[in-house]
Amino acid sequence: MFYIKFKRFYDTVIAFIGLVILSPLFFLLVVLIKIDSKGPILFRQKRIGRHKKHFYILKFRTMKIDTPKDTPTHMLENPKQWITKMGKFLRKTSLDELPQIINILKGDMSIIGPRPALWNQFDLVEERDKYDVHDLYPGLTGYAQIHGRDELPIIEKAKLDGYYVDNINLWLDIRVFFGTIISIFKSDGVVEGGTGELEKKQIDLKENK
Repeated sequence: MFYIKFKRFYDTVIAFIGLVILSPLFFLLVVLIKIDSKGPILFRQKRIGRHKKHFYILKFRTMKIDTPKDTPTHMLENPKQWITKMGKFLRKTSLDELPQIINILKGDMSIIGPRPALWNQFDLVEERDKYDVHDLYPGLTGYAQIHGRDELPIIEKAKLDGYYVDNINLWLDIRVFFGTIISIFKSDGVVEGGTGELEKKQIDLKENK
């Protein structure tokens, strides 16, 4: 598809420009993370990429160095206990995702696309297989991220990713990009340990009636 090739071109150009413009912010965050807690600045984690190839996603570290590895946040017992003070701010503003600009430049990711699953999130990978989601590069942000984010159950998240696969075009990418900015400012759908949080809330409401 022509658009996929064009998308890869503008991903690289925009990511490079973004890295240059945001370099002062990168430096500031590096200093603040180092002051806040001991440990490395960046966090590397194995994720599922295009055609299910594994790659290491980069993030600013938001959790303590003794946090259980390769465990999705929503599967940790009391996930808030593992998050650093600076990490709470980074997650709320999504600034922890900024190092993924490097992943985009390396060709691991796209600016817009389905968020990459952990290598051991087999339930999400299985659901996404129904919609050919892995034919695309995973994204820094995606269609599901502006329609519920952490609150979405896995089945709904995969369906939204499938919608993106079937309707991918420049206009949809623009909508997702600006929708993400709005969601970040409003902190829409950000729930620590909250995958499926919307479904849990609905169950709680039924039980309390």
